[in-house]
Amino acid sequence: MKDDNSLVDLVANQPTSPSSPDAAAWLRSIESAILDALRAGAGDQIPSRLEKVGIAWPDHPRLLWLKALVLREMQTHEPALIAAERAAALAKDDPPAQALFAQLRYETGRSAAAQFAVARALAPGDMALVRGHAGALAAEGDSDAALALMTAALDEHPDWIEGQTYRATLRRLTGAGARADEGFAEALGTEPHNLALHLARFHWLAKAKSWDDAGAVLHDANRACGDAGALEVARLYLEAESGAASNRPDLFDGLADRPDPGLALARVRHALRCGAPERAVQIALAQLGSPSAPLFWPYLSIGWRLLGDDRATWLDRPEQLIHAADIGLDAREVSDLADLLRTLHTATAPYPDQSVRGGTQTDRPLLFRHEPIIQRTRAAIEANVRDYIDRLPAAEPGHPLLGTPRGEVKFAGSWSVRLHAQGFHVTHTHPVGWISSALHVALPDPDAMGKEPSGWLRFGTPPPELGLDLPPYCEIEPKVGRLILFPSTLWHGTVPFADGERLSIAFDIRPPRR
Repeated sequence: MKDDNSLVDLVANQPTSPSSPDAAAWLRSIESAILDALRAGAGDQIPSRLEKVGIAWPDHPRLLWLKALVLREMQTHEPALIAAERAAALAKDDPPAQALFAQLRYETGRSAAAQFAVARALAPGDMALVRGHAGALAAEGDSDAALALMTAALDEHPDWIEGQTYRATLRRLTGAGARADEGFAEALGTEPHNLALHLARFHWLAKAKSWDDAGAVLHDANRACGDAGALEVARLYLEAESGAASNRPDLFDGLADRPDPGLALARVRHALRCGAPERAVQIALAQLGSPSAPLFWPYLSIGWRLLGDDRATWLDRPEQLIHAADIGLDAREVSDLADLLRTLHTATAPYPDQSVRGGTQTDRPLLFRHEPIIQRTRAAIEANVRDYIDRLPAAEPGHPLLGTPRGEVKFAGSWSVRLHAQGFHVTHTHPVGWISSALHVALPDPDAMGKEPSGWLRFGTPPPELGLDLPPYCEIEPKVGRLILFPSTLWHGTVPFADGERLSIAFDIRPPRR
């Protein structure tokens, strides 16, 4: 990555006019420096630099596009959209300008299907734009058009793995068709020896815990592709996760030397399921120096608790690290927020890999939306998160929460969940986050909720499919307007409730960059 001094020099040596002989080379250099900085997560100082070059060339579409990219990375989406809209207006035939304008309209909760159509017309071979267009159509309530668009694209590109996966998910979300994965079957009819397609279909079914169907897919894949190593891993994963090999702690021993974090995670889970916490801890500890470490910390908590190891307390600290506070919105604001959130829950089922049971989860990044009530909620959330960070115990090297630098407050994701009668969250963690959350926006009447702890948050219980007898650390009663913050590595879920509506917002704060 070019250092900041290089960017400073480029800004200082900006040509006087875009038509200058050296302008094209300068523009390529500054674009390269900015994109390098963004890829390295070092974009904090770029906005002021771009402001200086923009003063000289206020209507240069490429500089406006770069400005929009940087502001989007800084999560200031409204100014980013203004810059992107101007760039798109000035560069009507530029695919990146039109694509970014469409994406920012989508991310801020605005209609975006028409803008994606414009971008696709300029870059018809860009499958990411097809996916974005379909997502925008679905978000705007036209799931039939979204499915038709995906189907047309997949008829031409049956080996487009992401597209096949998204179409299956879209069919599940909208209830269209008894077998949501049938598009995979059609593609495999055309390309029966495509191992990647077989594996993608298997993984989609495995996320949905459709074990019998996943097993049938593996059988077909073995017959078509032979004894591929990836199919052997998938077969062992299926045996472990379906519970068929719970009396075989040595199931994965033949693959122990493979440097695959996903395989290591499967081995950890299987060891815990088989009553071998020492083995699980040993495997998980070996992954802490890798980028996949956030996947393994929660399982170390389980293993250490089963072994009576004090490191579980060092890691989880529920009394210190779970914090509940009033969000700071008045009753009318909370009511307005609830009304808006209800309009966003248009799906009929959750994604197959989500924790939601008996309800739905929204798709777009919720806290980047443009509505004033969302922006007030975001400001209140950010203030509460900063207060939580300020109250944390002293830094401790090696701890996934306390050993992380404390600086920026940026979101790794944000969404709303709406649960109905008997709805709940299965126990889970948030491996892409640093700090996670639950903000309750609407709750059933006490009589409808059921006896305590119905509807409460529960912290510390392992995933039920592991069959482990560990009690929760604590259970916290939800209250309208209450925000609960906790480490993303901490196991959490909710208790089913009797009847009514349980409406909430959740988000992850991403680990601050060093």
